[in-house]
Amino acid sequence: MNMEKEKNAPSHQKPERLFARISEIEDHCLDCPKCKNECAFLARYGTPKAIVQSGGPADPEFLTLAYECSLCGLCGEVCPVGLRPDALFREMRRAAVAGGARPLKAHGPILAYENRGMSRRYTWYSLPEGSDTVFFPGCTLTGTRPDKTIALYEHLKTVIPGIGIVLDCCGKPSHDLGRTGFFQDMLSEMKTYLAGKGIRRVITACPNCQHVFAEYGESIAAVTVYEILLRHGMPETGAVDDRQVTIHDPCVFRHDADVHSAVRRLLEEKGFAIKEMPHNREKTLCCGEGGAVGSVDRELSAGWRSRRQKEADGRPMLTCCAGCANFLKGPAPVFHLIDAVFDPEGVARGSVKVSRAPLTYLNRLRLKRRLRKSENAVTREREYRSALESGEKKSVARWLVPAAIAALIVALHLSGASRYLEADQLRGWVASWGRLAPVIYMLIYTVAPALFLPGLPITIAGGILFGPVWGVAFAITGATAGACLAFLISRYVARDCVRARMRTPRWKRLDDGVEKHGWKIVAFTRLIPLFPFNMLNYAFGITRVRFFDYAVTSFFCMLPACVAFIVFSSSLLDLVRGRVSIEFVVGIALIAGVSLMPLMYRRYWAKTGIPD
Repeated sequence: MNMEKEKNAPSHQKPERLFARISEIEDHCLDCPKCKNECAFLARYGTPKAIVQSGGPADPEFLTLAYECSLCGLCGEVCPVGLRPDALFREMRRAAVAGGARPLKAHGPILAYENRGMSRRYTWYSLPEGSDTVFFPGCTLTGTRPDKTIALYEHLKTVIPGIGIVLDCCGKPSHDLGRTGFFQDMLSEMKTYLAGKGIRRVITACPNCQHVFAEYGESIAAVTVYEILLRHGMPETGAVDDRQVTIHDPCVFRHDADVHSAVRRLLEEKGFAIKEMPHNREKTLCCGEGGAVGSVDRELSAGWRSRRQKEADGRPMLTCCAGCANFLKGPAPVFHLIDAVFDPEGVARGSVKVSRAPLTYLNRLRLKRRLRKSENAVTREREYRSALESGEKKSVARWLVPAAIAALIVALHLSGASRYLEADQLRGWVASWGRLAPVIYMLIYTVAPALFLPGLPITIAGGILFGPVWGVAFAITGATAGACLAFLISRYVARDCVRARMRTPRWKRLDDGVEKHGWKIVAFTRLIPLFPFNMLNYAFGITRVRFFDYAVTSFFCMLPACVAFIVFSSSLLDLVRGRVSIEFVVGIALIAGVSLMPLMYRRYWAKTGIPD
């Protein structure tokens, strides 16, 4: 996939680039089916010409549609007139960010991953005196294979004396999500620092890092470690006897014939016999992780992976991208090329040790600590943070509410005011209202979802006021009644208004899911919070799900979270008084269990390739 060089003003300051891409598609796209036949995204939404004719740059829904494209560039390879639709979709993403849409909420995890990789805690620059070359292994390789990363660096030092190493993130996630200003600012600071220290060449192990430096490195040249190994030789680690494997070429290396050749020759030297897949080299398929499409559409992402696994036909896959290696794991084993370089027998046996999150983060910190012991002339942790589109404010905001609660508890305890918050006294006051108290509470909870008011504070109040048993009973009743009220309003009162707000592809997929799976989609979305809760109540009202199925499923699938938060909140008054009760411990454990449900789903999906 070729990335355009942008050495001057960021593209979000140049909207004419998007208009130029749109005009190019309108003028030259033949509306033929070749790209649609290769891409599920285009098969879903139409040819590039059909897409540009369906909306315009002023329409946020039109622009954010591009986040469902993997940006792999296969469409351009099969285009009979040489168009590059992926370049259009990249510009649409940039325009979405420039227009205030920003990356979608679903992109939070990948941006957090990027911010962590750029942080002071995870970065490390180690440059020997007079060094002009550094090894830039990237984020994923160092986390999944820290020992092999060190072994590779030690080998490089034997063939390139004076080589340094840099642990940092290249910013490719922000680049692909359209956060051009942030990407360019962070990369510029890195390049300026390295160039100022005399660095003229970067040796990369990650395809994304390679393309970032190749396209934006300016005075700093970039070359892959695979080409270096082919040129200078690999370490003596043995070889296998004609073990048949297949190769997955990362889509960002689609046009890098030198890398294609280097990867294959290295494997052949280690004794592997290569059986090519139908889509290889410049016609390679995306692994499914490209463009962060899996963050917004797991079905499209899983589709790419399934196609790749099917083409592998049970043979072990080798790739030079650690991200692809992680994502493609399934029926057939998948290894990184470095696995074959340092442990060819392990690859042949299928017994290569690879770490997974959260151990990957610990591995990166351990690797940094190990590198800090080397006595190089120049070292640093990167403290620079761009003021443009930084994700740090969100990270701080996540801690504001817990910090405020903790500060309130300490203040109440130190001031002595906590004595007025005895659980028995407060609940006795509630009991004095008789049957009216729970009725008022449940009425408030019933109305809140229809008014888009947050339900969590009401749930917590239920635990404090009514205790762990009756709190659950009243809260789940109110929450279910509120969900049903919004559903009925949507179905019988405000159907047209709600439908007008549900025209995005994300909500359309929800409707399609209900059409196909019925109440199971209600259960899935209640247990896994992929959609805004209050909006979800209205959205189901315009689908074909039966009201009875919706109500019963909502009740049972909202119950686990309700129990967890009620049990936890019922202990808050004791916590204010300085006592840690059994309810508090159980509540924390239950909340942790509920919070792990999305993670368990993602791992199940990653293992099976089934998104719902």
